[in-house]
Order: sequence, then structure tokens, then C-alpha cells
Amino acid sequence: MKGRFHYYEGYDVSRVVFYVWVFRLLGINSLLITNAAGGINKSFKPGDLMLIKDHISFFAPSALRGPNLDEFGLRFPDMTDAYSKKLRKMAKDVAASEGLELKEGVYAFTQGPMYETPAEIRALGILGADAVGMSTVPEVIVARHAGINVLGISCITNMAAGILDQPLHHEEVMRTAKEAERKFTLLIRKIVENWHKGGDEV
Repeated sequence: MKGRFHYYEGYDVSRVVFYVWVFRLLGINSLLITNAAGGINKSFKPGDLMLIKDHISFFAPSALRGPNLDEFGLRFPDMTDAYSKKLRKMAKDVAASEGLELKEGVYAFTQGPMYETPAEIRALGILGADAVGMSTVPEVIVARHAGINVLGISCITNMAAGILDQPLHHEEVMRTAKEAERKFTLLIRKIVENWHKGGDEV
């Protein structure tokens, strides 16, 4: 997909994740999902790419709320391996072979559309978050419920509120994303090539 719906745009969370259910009905077993995120980990810098190894999500209703869709999965899906270890290893190997630096960390989901406060960022950092954003997690939860393997990658487009002594601007996010586009595109293209070679059992 080129772009997707976000919870902060006013859509019900079940609309945000609808495409994941469609993908599963089409027989898709693996999902590569990307996002722009703010850096919480002080060793990160704008333009870095971060492999998502886990997430934190306390701040929006789950798309699984309500009657369970038994045709997709169990009532209480296990989220221990939300981001496939095998796919993460493959992505690391690809990045290394291309000479691309790939960070790894925990992604925190917040509702938006406002940026987080410095106090919220400090709290998320204490909880173990390395980056923060306004997407991805609802789709990942539904994907795992449906038995879809997930690989997630964040582009760190800015440092989160309070990490640097400067205000946040959407223009900065867009500018950094554009600057990181070449290496991000290269990484994704090479991952897809290796994914295709390995098949869905990667």
C-alpha cells in the first residue's frame, strides 16, 4: 500500500486495520510495515533506520475489541513474538550486506495528532521505548491475531519532545524522511528481494 489510514485522522480503529484483514483473506502470510517515528533513545539521530523488536501500546482501543473474528484468530492472541525474529534477522543480514546501519528498538504508539509532551517522552523512555509514533501498532496487533508474520521498520525523522532543546515541526519530519529516502528504499528493495527468495517460511 502507498500510505494508509491513521487513528488520529478520525477513523475508527477497525477502519485503520481493515486492509490487514483483506490481505489475510488474499492469502498473504507476511507483512512489511514502515513508519516515521520520533527518536527517544539518545544514541539515535534523525535519518536513522530502526528495526522494531517490540512495541508499547496503552493509549488507544484495540481493533480486536468486541466480538472475536474467529475466522482470523483466537480471542486472546499471543504477542510475545509480535515482530518475527526470523524476519528481523533477515533484515539485519540484508542491511549488513549493503553497508547500511540498522538500529533496533522498541516502538511506542500514541494517539496523536499532537506530538507528545517532554514528560510523556520521559515516561516512555523509562518504560523502555526507543522511538514513538502514531501508527503501526493497531495493524501489527491485527496481523498477529490473523497469523501474519510482521517485519517493522521505523525511519527516525526527528528527536522526540524534550530530547533536544528545540520545538518540533512537521516540516522537519518531512525533510528528514526525504533525505533518508534513498537508503530506506534500498533497504526495503533488498529485503523484498531476499524475502521473495526465501518465501513465506523466512
